[in-house]
Amino acid sequence: MVMRWDAFLAAVQERGEYPSSKEAERAVRVVLALLGAHVVGSERAELAARLPETCALVLLNPLPAAEPLTADRFVQAAAAWIQGATDETAQWDVGAVLSVVADATDEDLMRRVLLQLPPGYDLLFGRPQPV
Repeated sequence: MVMRWDAFLAAVQERGEYPSSKEAERAVRVVLALLGAHVVGSERAELAARLPETCALVLLNPLPAAEPLTADRFVQAAAAWIQGATDETAQWDVGAVLSVVADATDEDLMRRVLLQLPPGYDLLFGRPQPV
């Protein structure tokens, strides 16, 4: 079953300890747009199908990235797009959003998504993988 938008946003707001849903939504949109540029093919489509429609549209909209970003560069890119963010606050934003994304999916899809991404993303999703 697909998580509803209000439930998804509430989960991100709680994890990120945002004072308002507006701040949580800003983080969701930036992080999912970045993620959508780095996850491709059937995994991106399957992930979108498990998220609320608002999230799915953001995830599916970006063009594929020219090259994959390391987990650190992903966080830095998020910081560049979130007004007033630092790398530290963006790390928090990314973790809040991606951990809720991970909760909305299953282990098989999460494993396949992580296989598309450089090492280190497992920690951003809150799903540390054995080495």
